[in-house]
Amino acid sequence: MTAPLSNGEHAAASPVKDARAIVVEKLEKRFGDFTAVAGISFFVNTGEIFGFLGANGSGKSTTIRMLCGLLAPTSGKASVAGHDIVRETEEIKHSIGYMSQKFSLYEDLTPFENIRFYLGIYSVPEREWPGRISWALEMTQLTALRNRLTRELAPGLRQRLALGCSLIHRPRILFLDEPTSGVDPLSRRHFWDFIRELAAGGITVFVTTHYMDEARNCGRIVLINEGHIVASGSPDEMIRETCPDKPGADLNDVFLKVMGSGLKTWRF
Repeated sequence: MTAPLSNGEHAAASPVKDARAIVVEKLEKRFGDFTAVAGISFFVNTGEIFGFLGANGSGKSTTIRMLCGLLAPTSGKASVAGHDIVRETEEIKHSIGYMSQKFSLYEDLTPFENIRFYLGIYSVPEREWPGRISWALEMTQLTALRNRLTRELAPGLRQRLALGCSLIHRPRILFLDEPTSGVDPLSRRHFWDFIRELAAGGITVFVTTHYMDEARNCGRIVLINEGHIVASGSPDEMIRETCPDKPGADLNDVFLKVMGSGLKTWRF
């Protein structure tokens, strides 16, 4: 992948002016008697790669759905790109990009057709389509494959296409939900090289992953378990504070120890 073009019309996004791209305060979501998210609070800085990690069923997906304006919270509040997640859901949807672990594009369309479809979904003015399409195909290195059916592309290439479509409207914040699941190690490395370039250009990246080596790319990490935040800090801080007596410890050790330690809340 190549970095976003410097040309203002074709660049992936304009950075958020506020120093904090996401602010979450006592956010809670209940489904009947079940509390999926239990009054969590955290923030994400503009241009930061922020990791939101937890086991399956920990509350990650519910939190992301609330932040993307897809699910109303039971209580608490949050802002994304300066927009309230309850009152300004449409503004949020046009300020963010989202890439899920499940390939969500149309496999019976070509890369060119998928990109053009998402330009329409995001209401990008048609006069900008030629430039945006060229940028996306160049960025994803799919120019030569623009007319091949998407289902014929290798998994790593489909991942590139999904990322390109999530960036086509120049979002301020990019949500990545286990984006490299099922992708080979080389493609994963290239993917993360590009994500770091995006963050360096002012894009805020909010990522979930089960690969702890990938989580090392995050400036800060929050661990959530059973709807509660149980640890937060930089990768090095979390390793040092959680496993002080284990030389060579890594984030896998942190994850296993914290997730098995109940609901003790730590702040570094």
